[in-house]
Amino acid sequence: MSENIINIKYQDKDITLVKTAHISKNSVEDVKRTVEEIKPDSICVELDADRYDSIINSDSWRNRDIVQVIKDKKVGFLMVNIILASFQKRMAKKMDNTSGQEMITGIHLAKENDLNLVLADRSIKNTFTRIWNKLGFFEKAKLIYAIFLSIFEDEDITEEDLEQLKKSDALEAALNEIGKDFPIVKEVLVDERDKYLAYKIKNAPGNKIVAIIGAAHAGGIIKNIPLEYSIDELDDTSKKKGIGSLLKWVLPLALIGIVVYTLIQNRDVGLSQIYSWFLWNGSLSAFGVLLAFGHPLSILTAFVMAPITSLNPLLAAGWFAGLTEAHIRKPKVKDFENLAEDTSTLKGFWHNRVTHILLVVIMANIFSTIGTFVSGVGIISSFINII
Repeated sequence: MSENIINIKYQDKDITLVKTAHISKNSVEDVKRTVEEIKPDSICVELDADRYDSIINSDSWRNRDIVQVIKDKKVGFLMVNIILASFQKRMAKKMDNTSGQEMITGIHLAKENDLNLVLADRSIKNTFTRIWNKLGFFEKAKLIYAIFLSIFEDEDITEEDLEQLKKSDALEAALNEIGKDFPIVKEVLVDERDKYLAYKIKNAPGNKIVAIIGAAHAGGIIKNIPLEYSIDELDDTSKKKGIGSLLKWVLPLALIGIVVYTLIQNRDVGLSQIYSWFLWNGSLSAFGVLLAFGHPLSILTAFVMAPITSLNPLLAAGWFAGLTEAHIRKPKVKDFENLAEDTSTLKGFWHNRVTHILLVVIMANIFSTIGTFVSGVGIISSFINII
């Protein structure tokens, strides 16, 4: 057996973990050899239903509705997915291999041998939602910036490097580095999924189980398999009601109250506050769309909607600007086909119509937030001067 194969005894079950790197050819061979030798009752793969469907229905991207993505408030989720998928595909291409081929191999072996196939991973939507809900505004901005920069790194990675990464000591060091900058991301992306994967694996049907997992999760899975717990909480994506949720409504209402009071006390100052609010919000949001090379109508939409949506936590200027952009510049089939290649460069991000629309949404929202802060400070300052 390879050093990447780990055998665990849990109650009456024999569990075999196959540690893999998702772009390594050697991982595929490990999977084939292990299944042939073990002859398991179940094969567990580190996939959720959505990722499994994307593998089985490889043309499903043709039916993706970018307008619905904006309406469902999943722009950030889709953008992160595109970035991560693009990075992994480009790395796999360097290694002359297919990204996730070891998972595909596991699926085919389960079907060919009439074995139970267990999708052992948590929904990627739930994972990203839990990360997003736990991060503060500045942490979100820092994470987006870090992810965006990472896609343009072009380091050469050899098979030897990949095999080295499978060793727990090197892997733990890498994860510890992530934890220093983004401890919440590591907690949700790695630690929580370790528990989720362990639960699904040890509860898979049959007595002999082979689990195909990313090497990063091996240590956590081994630790959690003997433990008894429920995974219901790990699937909970409801946002905890706290002071942050309350402030989203209190602050806009307070600003409106301040402007109304100022109008009563000094009409000219009050009108100046309103003018400042519309100018800063609208202009900066429009500027964000301009930076994303949005259509003039999208720029105008951001200018008009930003001052209004900034007063309603349930709305965002970027959604309206993005919907306008999507209507005018509908993505074509080739845009989805070229996502992996286009998103490898900054120019490609702006050129591809899919990521272009997502950028319009994101840039409009970011600069609208800046405009809200700038104009809000001005309104409060002028209010203080008249009391």
